[in-house]
Amino acid sequence: MDSSKRRFLSAVTAGAALIPIAGIGTATAGTVIRNNNEPDRKGHAGKRYAMVVDLRKCVGCQACTVGCSIENQAPIGQFRTTVKQYEVTLDDGSSVTEEVKSFMLPRLCNHCDNPPCVAVCPVQATYQREDGIVMVDNSRCVACAYCVQACPYDARFINEETLTADKCTFCAHRLEEGLLPACVETCVGGARVIGDINDPRSEVSRLMNEHRDDLKVLKPNEETKPHVFYIGMNERFAQHIEGQPAIYDPQGARA
Repeated sequence: MDSSKRRFLSAVTAGAALIPIAGIGTATAGTVIRNNNEPDRKGHAGKRYAMVVDLRKCVGCQACTVGCSIENQAPIGQFRTTVKQYEVTLDDGSSVTEEVKSFMLPRLCNHCDNPPCVAVCPVQATYQREDGIVMVDNSRCVACAYCVQACPYDARFINEETLTADKCTFCAHRLEEGLLPACVETCVGGARVIGDINDPRSEVSRLMNEHRDDLKVLKPNEETKPHVFYIGMNERFAQHIEGQPAIYDPQGARA
């Protein structure tokens, strides 16, 4: 990226706090903003991609993290997906039962049906395809980081090399070639499964049907309708998984 664009993005992001967030991408109740009117933003119409993660099979090896980083060339120290290990405590600070002390939780973009990141983007750089995959158009993104702050799953960051918003895309470029996302392909335990939930014959549909009483999503109270589903997650954990804030400081960008 040339220095003139870096200076422009730095100026935009430095002044972003002056732009009132109310009114950006707002809509009436029941309306979902997708920003996908352009033909090249449609994806696979008729499909709806989703992922199921079986926590009983995740060993926290981070093979998915490494595979994703290699495939998508994320900067060192920035990740589109990773596996977090959480120590479980009760609200009063006391320890939990011997049976449950900690658990592994793969984290990534949830490709929600009601994605708040899309609605807050002031330049329509973030959009959702008809197949549910949420994408970022780097040619439009001005790194204001509104989407980073709007995401309740801490799944977005400002790429320090491109100076644009970055996130998991379900490896859409691989799906279009009939390949699995890098994280799914490299998972040693087979914990991650992706597919079209509109196809009742797909593996992901079979798993969701078979484990319908055990499926959980993160932060259902946010009403984003996430499409990353977890098997084997205690329900009391679903509401209380917090990520670290990822505020972008343009002054820290390399010249």
